Amino acid sequence: MRSVLLLRGINVGGHGKLPMAELRALLEGLGAREVQTYIQSGNVVLAQAPKAEEIAGAIEAAHGFRPECLVIAAEEFRAALEADTFQEARAEPKLLHYFFCARQPAADMLAVEQALDNGERAELAGRVLYFHAPNGMGKSKFPAKVERLLGTPATARNFSTVAKLAEMLDAP
Repeated sequence: MRSVLLLRGINVGGHGKLPMAELRALLEGLGAREVQTYIQSGNVVLAQAPKAEEIAGAIEAAHGFRPECLVIAAEEFRAALEADTFQEARAEPKLLHYFFCARQPAADMLAVEQALDNGERAELAGRVLYFHAPNGMGKSKFPAKVERLLGTPATARNFSTVAKLAEMLDAP
């Protein structure tokens, strides 16, 4: 079965350095097959994915830090793409983000709504919070608050990355 693996906080600002070739080799050493990475920020499509805790532990043992790892079954990942209620925002893919959550969020959506600013929108569906930041993610204060608001670790990817990973899942 194919899955998507998302790692949070690697290769960002000089922290959590993990070359993708080393990540692929580590995953293959844990029994994963057909391992493909996309860009340098911890996006992987693979078959026979190990458990998230096993991956995090292996990275910690080999590289000295323990990233949050989310393994998402192909069907769940595709469903997240289909459930996106801000599809009109896809015209500017770097302004539409998906926060994939480690667990089902226990979010107070009123608090989430109150944390939005400057025309931002957010909607929760399952373990994904869809976030449209019309002025860009870098100018938003919302991402710094999202895990506290959701009550679970989360990692964000923009629509371009999500679409590319879905395309990789569908490739033979």
